[in-house]
Amino acid sequence: MAEVAVRAELDRAGLSGRVEVDSAGTGDWHLGHGMDERAQAELARRGYDGSGHRARQFDRSWFGRYDLVLAMDASNLKRLRQLAPDADAAGRTAMLLSFDPDLAGRDARDLEVPDPYYGADEGFAEALDLIESAARGLAAQLSHLLTDQPASSG
Repeated sequence: MAEVAVRAELDRAGLSGRVEVDSAGTGDWHLGHGMDERAQAELARRGYDGSGHRARQFDRSWFGRYDLVLAMDASNLKRLRQLAPDADAAGRTAMLLSFDPDLAGRDARDLEVPDPYYGADEGFAEALDLIESAARGLAAQLSHLLTDQPASSG
């Protein structure tokens, strides 16, 4: 859900083609499968299309490809930092919800997107509410950072 919502918010901010968005899990669960149908249904209710998503596993080499790596919960943040090849890469990992201005300054445990997978359908709506708010904050920060920078050609 986060990849789809973040990508849409970046599009609204005029950052298409300037910011690459991708998603992957830290484990090998569900590799190659589409997203949970309840997540896809919640996305569709809000006008998003999650049908193209396929589960993948994060590879530590991606730290060389991405400037920022975001986690949905503290355990994944810890795992990503363990995978990081150096302190610089570890320092470029953060919680997605840390970009929600209403949650600024909170501890990582207070910035977790609850995993709705084993819960009721309403959990997907609650998770997407949190994700959308953080996506708006992330897009605003990136828009500010990239305002005076030309788009890269590569």
